[in-house]
Amino acid sequence: MRLFFAAPLVWLMAAPVWADARAQVLMDVLRLDEVAVILQAEGMEYAENLNQEMLRGQGGPGWQLQVDAIYNTQRMTETLRGYLEAELQDDMREDAISFFASGTGAQIITLENAARAAIGSQDIEDAARTKFAELEGTGDPRLAQITALIDSGDMINRNVTAAMNSNYQFMRGLADGGAVDMTDAEMLAEVTEQQDAITDDTTGWLYGFLLLAYSPLDDAELDQYIAFAETKPGIALNRALFDGYGAAYAEISYALGRAIALNMVAEEL
Repeated sequence: MRLFFAAPLVWLMAAPVWADARAQVLMDVLRLDEVAVILQAEGMEYAENLNQEMLRGQGGPGWQLQVDAIYNTQRMTETLRGYLEAELQDDMREDAISFFASGTGAQIITLENAARAAIGSQDIEDAARTKFAELEGTGDPRLAQITALIDSGDMINRNVTAAMNSNYQFMRGLADGGAVDMTDAEMLAEVTEQQDAITDDTTGWLYGFLLLAYSPLDDAELDQYIAFAETKPGIALNRALFDGYGAAYAEISYALGRAIALNMVAEEL
């Protein structure tokens, strides 16, 4: 016997579980856990540079414990989950899952993650930037495809905005921790002065990275990705990832600044 009145109640109770499950599927096909591990490794290297430059290499085990807590991969992926769930629901989520679950979409995720891990090497980053410099201003068709992809997601502006906000949050952390004495207006002014340099650096890095990542793709495969990126699900996914990573890195940057400040103040005492 069918319980017509009970069915809607069961559906309502089950819907959040289904939604959560599909959000996890999207995260799985995007391999965001793998991305988080790559970004954590980058963060550990950056934190060691901060240790050398700002703590005279004296951070020690205490600093490492703080860094381990700050670059928490689970917290990073959970931040992204919130943005993905807000931006991609129902058909848009399913379209994104369908694209990245197999074929060209799955290959793109593999290539992007491999390139992101590889470009952590300074030699590879330099080579990628050099490749872009050689092509810049030419009519190279692959460069034109990369430009179309970047423009579809406003990637340079979004990256610059995220970088500037991260720098501002790092300075806020330093100030709140007592390492620097700056007003909010002074911090904003200093970050604003960095905009042109950040834009130039971001442009070189982003083009170099994408040229490296997509070099194994043929033109038709990259065109397929560009076409997806220009759809509503593609635009929403791009926005969710940029906003999610931006929020995660703002939190990380503030925590790093405050941790550096507390270590600096402790040394003075």
